[in-house]
Amino acid sequence: MNTQPERNWSGNYTYRTQRVVYPRTVEDIQNILASSTHVGVIGTRHTFNDVADTDGTLISLRDVETGIHLDPRLSRVTVTGSVTYGQLADDLDKRGYALHNMASLPHISVIGACMTGTHGSGQQHGNLATAVEGIEFIAADGTRHQRTRTEHAGEFDGLVVGLGAYGIVTRMTLNVLPRFEMRQNVYLDLPFEQALTHFDAIQSSAYSVSYFTDWSSDRINQVWLKSVVSDKTDSSTLMRDLGAVPASTHVHPLPDSSAEPCTEQMGVIGAWHDRLPHFRMGFTPSAGQEIQTEYFVDRAQFTAAARAVRELGAEIAPALFTSEIRTVKADTLWMSPCYKRDASGFTSHGSRIRPKSNGSRP
Repeated sequence: MNTQPERNWSGNYTYRTQRVVYPRTVEDIQNILASSTHVGVIGTRHTFNDVADTDGTLISLRDVETGIHLDPRLSRVTVTGSVTYGQLADDLDKRGYALHNMASLPHISVIGACMTGTHGSGQQHGNLATAVEGIEFIAADGTRHQRTRTEHAGEFDGLVVGLGAYGIVTRMTLNVLPRFEMRQNVYLDLPFEQALTHFDAIQSSAYSVSYFTDWSSDRINQVWLKSVVSDKTDSSTLMRDLGAVPASTHVHPLPDSSAEPCTEQMGVIGAWHDRLPHFRMGFTPSAGQEIQTEYFVDRAQFTAAARAVRELGAEIAPALFTSEIRTVKADTLWMSPCYKRDASGFTSHGSRIRPKSNGSRP
């Protein structure tokens, strides 16, 4: 047990409990539940609020035994609570398999990401939780339960994105695909009006697409296009015709940062898990001490939403590192932000320090 305060990934939030425990097995978790009245759970702590916090016992899954069990017959993989996407992706790729999507960084835990509806990008791809086929969890009374999409169809969609409300998820089973290769190209200074007018065409031009902007100019600073090698769609002509400029060197989403932590760009072919995330596993993924906010809107409302945020550009830019815009396919998960609607996500990465009065970035 640790009596020192635990902090989240970016350091902007300190959990209020003084009792943080680090179980190693499922049996340890059951014993902790049996002796506790209020329990919260954290994985890789990549959250920016108190959704996992508690006044009682905070269970960290950091030390839970790592388990990755592939079933080639069913094209499914089962992971334990401590497994990160980076660990899983590396293991799957070596055995000839892949995931349908990944978030922008591979450092987050698989179970934590799915339970909170974390997403990657792609108009034909659902969030990470849409790959889930099975769940094992420990209820508040310490009993162990299994649920599958096939056998528990009536309730399963309410469990996958569960935010820890019904218990502690200890194992999760995901669908996998045959491995594939990708390339990543970045374009700069896409005119804002072109980005809005041709949004559908740009989003469909690659497997995964991200806009990065600080809302302070009439340009989208960067457009990241991640394409499957077997897909012969040529996005370069479209982007050039719309006025974007191909990046001449590797870039980071934060303009003044080194691109070393980022996944390979410049059209170099590589494995799916080395292109779908923006950041590589062995590096600090972004600015570190930051906060994030994210808002989802119906994709049909993207243009109106983007214009509304653009009008606030002068107010928000001083405290903003960058803002990322992505699309996510509709799903049927009850608490998903993409429930029964294709969505556009606006993610803002900003300083947790109040901006200076002169408007300059701290």
